[in-house]
Amino acid sequence: MEQAELQYGSSKISLPVVEGSEGERALDISKLRAQTGMITLDPGYVNTGSCESNITFIDGEKGILRYRGYPIEDVCDKTDFIETAYLVIYGRLPDQNEYDKFRDDIAEHSLPHKGLAKMFEAFPKDAHPMALLASVLPSMYAYYPYDENDPEQVDKAILRLLGKVPVLASWVYRKLRGWPLNYSNPDLSYAANFLNLTFSTPSNRFKLDPDIVKALDLLLILHADHEQNCSAASVRMVGSSQVNLYAAIAAGMCSLWGPLHGGANQKVLEMLDMIQRDGGDIDKYLELAKDKESGFRLMGFGHRVYKNFDPRAHIIKKHADRVLSKLGINDPLLNLAKKLEEAALNDPYFAERKLYPNVDFYSGIIYKAMGIPTEMFTVMFAIGRLPGWIAQWREMQRDPSLRIGRPRQVYQGETERELSSRVKNHH
Repeated sequence: MEQAELQYGSSKISLPVVEGSEGERALDISKLRAQTGMITLDPGYVNTGSCESNITFIDGEKGILRYRGYPIEDVCDKTDFIETAYLVIYGRLPDQNEYDKFRDDIAEHSLPHKGLAKMFEAFPKDAHPMALLASVLPSMYAYYPYDENDPEQVDKAILRLLGKVPVLASWVYRKLRGWPLNYSNPDLSYAANFLNLTFSTPSNRFKLDPDIVKALDLLLILHADHEQNCSAASVRMVGSSQVNLYAAIAAGMCSLWGPLHGGANQKVLEMLDMIQRDGGDIDKYLELAKDKESGFRLMGFGHRVYKNFDPRAHIIKKHADRVLSKLGINDPLLNLAKKLEEAALNDPYFAERKLYPNVDFYSGIIYKAMGIPTEMFTVMFAIGRLPGWIAQWREMQRDPSLRIGRPRQVYQGETERELSSRVKNHH
């Protein structure tokens, strides 16, 4: 194995070089502290690999995203969300019998326990949707305990998550509106079932438009996994304590809730609303975005990982156009979004810096066009990311080198000092 040398003072140590299947190279520092007494300091872990993984490959410079080796473009073109979930979790595409069984098993496990429905009754009507969903998720272990050492029971827990989370997510929406809770239709696809769960009422059956269903299915596929992002890392960190799957996934969901992660598409719509209320002057806000002193940030453009373009945005853009055209919506915010997209793409400042619209920009537009409120956007993200969280947890649990996550720190506080009591001793 290739070695790298680290020299500090008169000491010199060798660090193994680990190479990934796509040529990524890493220094193995697992014995650094034992050999030198030192640790590395890497705020945000932006240069730290926490694991070796077989699930997702990203090349941010080239705009590449692959699930289990398959380019995201092919996955979106040739599979549906059920197939993608199977691929991401189990490492290969299912054959027809496996696909049919997986789909049917998910449908069979989609009925939530009535105790979970009672939990929804107890929540305030104006609670944030993620507060509801993230609270209910770890409670599933109370109703569906399983033996972590039994692979069949673990698989059943996975099916329960895939089956019940869309139902619970729809209940969040319906709770906010005071509507009766709805239940799954096993004859519908995963995306179509969610739309029916969410929008159908006893007095108004929701019309399932194939273009709308396809757009939602694609959004779920595009969000299925994204390597070691904040929520996936949270699932792994919490899961490393050997906690149950539901609790580990809930940790990822709470992480996703943050505006810098899953809340990004909500921030896009909030930004558009702010621009609209200020008169809709796009040029003004593009100039503010260029001014580092302004404090204004153009949401939905650029990406922490993708330094060229977001391949997911390329895929979903044409479906965003199709959805808006099909629905014929004359919404000021959606019209403003289209103008902002065009203006930014034609502005040399953004083009030179490769600040192109990302998947959050287009997903927010599509969700709004579908009638999904902005506060539900992160819930939608969570439904899509569920297979990735499960896959990350499952891969970690099967790793023979698994250790409980325990980062180090560089202490910068007070050194040892004497404690003088202000209270007199009367004894």
